[in-house]
Amino acid sequence: MSPVARRLARQYALQALYQWQLSQALPADIETQFLAKQINKRTDMEYFRELIHAIPTQHAELDQYMVPFLSRPINEVDPIELAILRLSIYELAKRLDIPYRVSINEALELTKKYGSVEGFKFVNGVLDHIARQLRAQEMRVKK
Repeated sequence: MSPVARRLARQYALQALYQWQLSQALPADIETQFLAKQINKRTDMEYFRELIHAIPTQHAELDQYMVPFLSRPINEVDPIELAILRLSIYELAKRLDIPYRVSINEALELTKKYGSVEGFKFVNGVLDHIARQLRAQEMRVKK
């Protein structure tokens, strides 16, 4: 797995999750569309598929991690930032093989690229709290 391939998987998964959130289309249909028209050949396709199929089925659970740390109701969170949070929380909760710092850094990069101007501050604050909950042991070891 190359970092570039994984980064591309996250980027395309973000776009697919955004589309899912707005349209409620089936993840399989969104996957087909992305495979036909958008995916770069260097993308980690296995990880892209995992993200776009797992996150929609687990979004209620993932949302519960963030709700206590939101400064507004979840339905008022920018859709791009919500998709980024869901993606990153999925990694923090379900993909313990990915260091928490990588998940947070990738989320911030995606937010800077696709989110609102100050969105990365909001995303960073929420993910920092969640990482302290989900990855407390890893954080203690890294310090």
